[in-house]
Amino acid sequence: MILIETIQKMYEHLIWANQRILETLQSLKIKNQEGSRLFSHILFSEKVWITRLQGMDSSRLPIWSDVDIEVCTELVMQNEESITIFFTNLAETDLEKIISYKNSSDKEFKNSVRDILTHVALHGQYHRGQINSRLRANGIEPVNVDFITFMR
Repeated sequence: MILIETIQKMYEHLIWANQRILETLQSLKIKNQEGSRLFSHILFSEKVWITRLQGMDSSRLPIWSDVDIEVCTELVMQNEESITIFFTNLAETDLEKIISYKNSSDKEFKNSVRDILTHVALHGQYHRGQINSRLRANGIEPVNVDFITFMR
């Protein structure tokens, strides 16, 4: 499989996994504050990185914010649309393009599009695992967001 196809598949999984986590958090009778906080962090981080990949300033965007599930719902939809548009216009040769950006501490960095896309996908999966851990600790069945489950 060509590298770009692998990365696109990772993002199809990311969209699927976010939707599954969202549906679970929406269905809880008692709100899971820490789960919602981690989920909003995933979504805000995706938005920040998408903004950077589009060559725009992300310095005013939050990375951590206590928001309700309705805001998460909106972010899921916005991010899915932005990701879809981004991949529609992405060529294999774009993966090695270097992106310059500043982090939330105003420190400048440079990374390839490939490395940024890989980071975002792995970052989200890490935090979805944390959400599942919080759910289990509260007696709630974790959400299966495994890549292989998505592929099946």
